[in-house]
Amino acid sequence: MTRLPRVGLPTDHKQIGAHPFLAVGEKYVRAVVDGAGCLPLLVPTLEPVLPLREVLEGLDGLLLTGAVSNIEPHHYSDESSYEGNLLDPRRDATNLPLIPLAVEMGVPVLAICRGFQEANIAFGGSLYQKVHEQPGFMDHREDKDAPLDVQYGPAHDVALAAGGLLAGIAGTDAATVNSLHGQGLRRLGEGLAVEAIAPDGLIEAFRRDGPAFMLAVQWHPEWRVTENPFYLGLFRAFGDACRARAAQRPAM
Repeated sequence: MTRLPRVGLPTDHKQIGAHPFLAVGEKYVRAVVDGAGCLPLLVPTLEPVLPLREVLEGLDGLLLTGAVSNIEPHHYSDESSYEGNLLDPRRDATNLPLIPLAVEMGVPVLAICRGFQEANIAFGGSLYQKVHEQPGFMDHREDKDAPLDVQYGPAHDVALAAGGLLAGIAGTDAATVNSLHGQGLRRLGEGLAVEAIAPDGLIEAFRRDGPAFMLAVQWHPEWRVTENPFYLGLFRAFGDACRARAAQRPAM
């Protein structure tokens, strides 16, 4: 019997009432099941950090999710954090070293929104803390008072790099995506190749070439993944990479 590939999803650290919780948004878990056809497993972001190599040895893929929190700016600049900025230092401490280790070990990686930003920082890149305050850039944030279907609805097109992973998935040189982020990519990390650019020039997707799949996108393809052919194709490509890794590993 062929086992389902195991995809790890590092958790967010949240305070709910008097107790700390480790959580992952259900839409990401569903997308791993319905879009990638894999088995989702939560990776606890504990302090001290778990032995990451042992964590990855048990996985066939890694999904880095979006979150309400942002990465602490000291990881990529000398800027201070702005008032009201929601942070998650435990997630930073796990994911920033986890990403390059996953690439080194050949574990397929799909990174979304905050995960996209984590992947860029993990390879030496930097971020704008507030894209909408930068001259020449659009406001990429969602209307938080709008219904979720509107927040996650089509927002703008992205130009897809010729010959890239996303162009191959889309079968065209452009795609329409949603947009729900206040921070954005400032300097691209080392060894990363641009996959998609927004109309204002902001980089919205990148890949890292190598023996294993690694793709990071700023938008949210997990949203209603089975209803959007482009989003579904992205998760299927990730799932195929996870299945290829699972087929090469001994049964556990």
